[in-house]
Amino acid sequence: MSESGENRISQRPKRKIYDDNLHAHFVTFSCFKRRRLLNPDRAKAIVIGNLHAQLRKRNGLCAGFVIMPDHVHAIVWFPQPKQLSGFMNKWKDQSSAAIKQLFAASFPAYWATLDATDGVWQPKYYAFNIYTRKKLDEKLDYMHKNPVEEGLVQRAVDYRWSSARWHILLKPVGIPIHCPPGLED
Repeated sequence: MSESGENRISQRPKRKIYDDNLHAHFVTFSCFKRRRLLNPDRAKAIVIGNLHAQLRKRNGLCAGFVIMPDHVHAIVWFPQPKQLSGFMNKWKDQSSAAIKQLFAASFPAYWATLDATDGVWQPKYYAFNIYTRKKLDEKLDYMHKNPVEEGLVQRAVDYRWSSARWHILLKPVGIPIHCPPGLED
């Protein structure tokens, strides 16, 4: 890489997460190198289980989620500010350790092909604050359409690893789904 290219990279502004107010957060994070480590249903169940456990520890709410083969979307809310970073770190750390154990035990041939120093997740996550019901509905619709657009199902409600069934049919999805305060209809 040229010196000017290196300078451009080092001069990029650091991404800032705004978590000083009690807004809902639309979060997205991906598997390292966009590997499809979440293809096995047990891996998806690990992510949902850890989401639920970490939300309970912080009295947080989940307004929606989708677990795709290579990335995760969720909308979360906390009753106190400055919870998002710690929540995301724990959610990713706990689910990463369990997914590594799953692959080592159940898919050892595949796991052996990966570099032992590679993580399960990309180091960072993307967070978008949600202030209005209109934006909440827009983000829910976007994430629920992911499995359809990827050709995993024909209808969003048919994808087992998302909150679409709750939002459309009021059927259980593995964790409680609640609208964040201030964004109710």
